[in-house]
Amino acid sequence: MAQSKIRFPLILINYKTFREATGRGAVRIASLAEEASRKTGVCFAVAPQATDLRLVAMSVEIPVFSQHVDPVGQGQFTGHIPPEAVVDAGCVGTLISHSERPLGLEAIEATVRRAREVGLIPVVCADSVWKAEAVASFKPDVIAIEPPELIGTGIPVSRARPEVVSGGVQAIKGLEKDIRVLCGAGISKGEDVSAALRLGAEGVLLASGVVRAADPLRVLLELAEGAKAVSS
Repeated sequence: MAQSKIRFPLILINYKTFREATGRGAVRIASLAEEASRKTGVCFAVAPQATDLRLVAMSVEIPVFSQHVDPVGQGQFTGHIPPEAVVDAGCVGTLISHSERPLGLEAIEATVRRAREVGLIPVVCADSVWKAEAVASFKPDVIAIEPPELIGTGIPVSRARPEVVSGGVQAIKGLEKDIRVLCGAGISKGEDVSAALRLGAEGVLLASGVVRAADPLRVLLELAEGAKAVSS
């Protein structure tokens, strides 16, 4: 693993572009995640919008991820996000090919390669077992399995389609045993985290369940307890 501050099980919170996690809200969510990590010993990480990366990274000590980078260098690439820029902002890793920012296989491979060149942890999202198998050949540090039809529904993939999680874990580990596997889509409760870990995942990727919660700290603590119930 590229950065020693990442531990598993990992709870990675994707801010997307929610208003509640923009600007000062981005720091608030990260600070609450840091508080939950300190109280429970579970590793939390956050993935803010690009415009808030430096602000968040300067405000907390928990790991910060970019939501996206482009497989470009530094120079004449207007509007792109080069991996060097997010490293300079304080990130330790990046999401790649989230279902809301999907990439083709060639672009995923190129982005994983560029992320590795600058020391970022690549977390590649996959919407199916076959896609997870395909991206495993690129040897990212982490693959997050997220069926897009369940994202934001509150229906956890570990309950609705557990075979996607267990099958994905088996397929990935069969090809590259060192790749870590996260489970996403519909995760919102501690029991969802526990179920994902029992299916072989090593953490979760979630968004609105925390970001838009009335009491984010309560949710964060519950998620951590769900992780501890299985990993301890």
